[in-house]
Amino acid sequence: MISKSENRFIRINFITIIATLVVILAGGVVRSTGSGMGCPDWPKCFDQYIPPTSVKQLPADYQQKYLEGRQKKNEKFAKYLESLGKHQLADSIRNDKSILVHEDFNAAKTWTEYINRLAGAILGIFLLLTAIYAFAYRKTAKRIVILSCLNIFVVGYQAWLGSIVVSTNLTQWVVTVHMLLALVILGISIYTYNYAKQLYKEPTVIMYRIMWLKGFLLFTIIISIVQIILGTEVRESIDTIAKSLEFNDRHSWVNKVGNIFSYHRDLAILVGISNFIVYKMVIDRFSGKAWPLITANYLMVVLIVQIASGFLLSYLGLPPYAQAIHILFSTIMFSLQYYLYLLVYRTKTYKTT
Repeated sequence: MISKSENRFIRINFITIIATLVVILAGGVVRSTGSGMGCPDWPKCFDQYIPPTSVKQLPADYQQKYLEGRQKKNEKFAKYLESLGKHQLADSIRNDKSILVHEDFNAAKTWTEYINRLAGAILGIFLLLTAIYAFAYRKTAKRIVILSCLNIFVVGYQAWLGSIVVSTNLTQWVVTVHMLLALVILGISIYTYNYAKQLYKEPTVIMYRIMWLKGFLLFTIIISIVQIILGTEVRESIDTIAKSLEFNDRHSWVNKVGNIFSYHRDLAILVGISNFIVYKMVIDRFSGKAWPLITANYLMVVLIVQIASGFLLSYLGLPPYAQAIHILFSTIMFSLQYYLYLLVYRTKTYKTT
């Protein structure tokens, strides 16, 4: 029997998962519109809690002020990298003059980035609430408490890394790590949600072998994560190309990306085939209103949208709306794959005695 406090945790945890996806969508909009440097400082925006809407509202001498602040933060980050043994990366941060290049004020980009930050702050609140309500399981499932509290530290590190993303003027590998940490936060939330939901339920027992499905589903999750990483690197390359062309001639950007785009496109075929195989294996083993089957159905819908958005990006000159959809649905696909894996993991094959 699930108590009221445990039900409260499950609801808040689910809202946290949705909030995480909203933040990822907001980040996708920021990237697709080139608004990443819409606010040159962090956590405030132009040293204000409510950002300006015109040049007249900008602080006096703000360019020099933020340049000095960025240099100090980058030096601290370089020392942090050196403490991890990453001396070459530290030197690249110190010597990359493009990091210090200032972008002209654009009210639309400023508010796009600011809304992204507000979404992140709201996510932080829900993660904190999730950790607080997790203590309902302090006697029955301590791992829920531990992981929910761990997610607070992860999102804190993510927030700090977000400030580094701004400080280093969207340095490519920092943005990739920023995306991967978002998947970690999402993965922890999905795990605690599923564990709480299944805590008092008996494992599902089916007549068919389940090990092949478990193994192949894990393989599909791994290549999907690799695909997300490649997609992030493609976006980073696109950002560099867009800046070099002053955001003109958009239809030529894809052709200038190089091999990384081909790898991303080719791996997408494998990801699609693998997901269809997983779907076939699920419908062969589950029926009716079984949650693995329902989840697999959602997964197919998301995969179709993801493939469609990929075609739009490739052949329609990277429209911003398609970029945001592509980023969002790649993380939704990962979420459904991982949730399906957790459901299948608890499933057992019936054995006659």
